[in-house]
Amino acid sequence: MVQYVIESLAFQLVFIIIYDVFLRRETFFQWNRLYLLGTCVLSFLMPLVALDIFKSKVPDAVAVYTPFMFSNYDLETNTTLLNETNVAQQLTMPWYGILFSIGVVVALFLFLFKIRQLYKLRKRGEKTVYTDFTEVVLKQSNSAFSFFKTIFLGDEIKTKEYHNIIAHELVHIRQKHTLDLLFFEVMRIALWFNPLVYIYQSRISEVHEFIADAKVAKTHRKEQYELLLSQVFQTENISFINHFFSSSLIKKRIKMLQKNQSKKIWASKYLLLLPTIVCILFYTSSKGQEKDTDKENDIIEVKEAPVKQDVKEVPFSVIDEVPVFPGCENATDKKACFNDKINEHIRKHFSYPESAQKEGVQGRVSVRFVMMEDGSIGEIQMRGSDVRLEEVALNIIKKLPNVTPGKQKGKAVRVPFSLPITFRLTPETDKEKLTKDVKTALLRKEQEEKDRLYKDAKEVPFSVIDEVPVFPGCENASDKKACFNNKINEHIRKHFSYPESAQKEGVQGRVSVRFVMMEDGSIGKIQMRGPDVRLEEVALNIIKKLPNVTPGKQRGKAVKVPFSLPITFKLQKKND
Repeated sequence: MVQYVIESLAFQLVFIIIYDVFLRRETFFQWNRLYLLGTCVLSFLMPLVALDIFKSKVPDAVAVYTPFMFSNYDLETNTTLLNETNVAQQLTMPWYGILFSIGVVVALFLFLFKIRQLYKLRKRGEKTVYTDFTEVVLKQSNSAFSFFKTIFLGDEIKTKEYHNIIAHELVHIRQKHTLDLLFFEVMRIALWFNPLVYIYQSRISEVHEFIADAKVAKTHRKEQYELLLSQVFQTENISFINHFFSSSLIKKRIKMLQKNQSKKIWASKYLLLLPTIVCILFYTSSKGQEKDTDKENDIIEVKEAPVKQDVKEVPFSVIDEVPVFPGCENATDKKACFNDKINEHIRKHFSYPESAQKEGVQGRVSVRFVMMEDGSIGEIQMRGSDVRLEEVALNIIKKLPNVTPGKQKGKAVRVPFSLPITFRLTPETDKEKLTKDVKTALLRKEQEEKDRLYKDAKEVPFSVIDEVPVFPGCENASDKKACFNNKINEHIRKHFSYPESAQKEGVQGRVSVRFVMMEDGSIGKIQMRGPDVRLEEVALNIIKKLPNVTPGKQRGKAVKVPFSLPITFKLQKKND
């Protein structure tokens, strides 16, 4: 295992050196992204590959059998029945295993902590849901980053910068860059000690920014975009999100924006990967050959000690003719049929001692028995967590029918078989555990928390208010919230108009609108943001025509209720 890890690290180092020396400064960003992902995966697979074409001698095939290989039911606990000392040694973890496990736990904890940070930011921010993404506005912040389909923006970001940043983050979303970063985040958890994984994640993050910058620069004013990048902003310290303002990358991104497109001929640099892979395969295959040569004497020694004809017991997994369970005589795969039948037998005769259930006793009973030369069942051994469970397991095995004996070289022999029988209490569901009193207490606590949050609030969100505002015509509706949404959509369709000048110029996009339904039911505090002033004017006119509503109430008192919605202006494509 240690050698495998060392080889993987060495291959990663070679791939990173090739990338940094030959490919990093080129503008083939998508190819660089594929290279980084592909070579990271290859570095873990290639130590396992050994091709015969690179071997000077193909070794003879040798069948090596382990005397104590059992069926699918065999467990390490069976060895315990035979040799407790060996099992104790196997279960003892070396110091480096303990250190590795501690590192994995710490890395996993840090990852979960970062996820919690994102969750808190999302919960704390003001959310607006659009077709392609969800916008979360962070108060008193000028951060800008994306995670999956969520874009986080600080409320201190200027309006003129908004469209460039959104266009940039949409590239990350559409190309699923978050998945790349999470892949390397998982690698950081499993291989926390490997510095090259951190370098890989840094390089892929860099490529993501180059890809997004290149896309935005094609459709937006390049000079203005470079000016935006040159400003210094704060960033969240989370390694698997796409930062817009990352001070460590700003200079590189501006430099790459100003760089001319790489000539196609330089794409031939990626061919350097081929001889590198060939050399690595030659090494891994030769290494495999050396190991075979070193162990040649051991293999011959095993080959010279095959199962003899007069052996007393032959393992189930290597016997010539497995024992045949009644009912499996005509089965094409008698071994699989044997396993199915013995499972069926256990289910049929299984019983859970009531006293053990009441005391919460559960666990696994490891059972070993021998199918004798005459097909009878004997030499039953078992070990479990409780005597009562062992008695049930013993009863199950004693009820096994005689089988057609197994044969080795045509002669009936004894065949040992091992299996675990698990006793597990079915846990009650949360619904069954909670009494009515506990449920009532939980509901009361939830309501108290809700009241505490909005007790002195000047505005109460539409989604959590006790009594939502009632749109005219929805007074008798059973679901007033759904009726409100339907009525407001109907109102927009009725009063919608597309400015002719905007149509002629091909102007389209989405206007984000926010307004507040006041304590007296009137509409006020109208805010909007869109790609063009003419579209914003149309949206403003629509909202101004909204009728007064029955005001929303929180704890029986009329309050202000904010409401947000997008109004989309989209030109229909003419048919050819």
